[in-house]
Amino acid sequence: MRVEVAVPKCVSSGQCVILAPDVFDQRDEDGVVILLDETPPTELHDPVRVSATVCPAAAIRLVES
Repeated sequence: MRVEVAVPKCVSSGQCVILAPDVFDQRDEDGVVILLDETPPTELHDPVRVSATVCPAAAIRLVES
């Protein structure tokens, strides 16, 4: 799995950070998503998929390999 984020689409809801804190973080100044790991290990795939599903801006895209 490869994770891509569309930073301009992010609305800073933070759901991704709550669900997958090893993969996502937020900028201090505005809360916009920071991608920490674009190829997370297998054990993080499920929370990353949920993060992509619940993102209100659809800013997270997953490329399954």
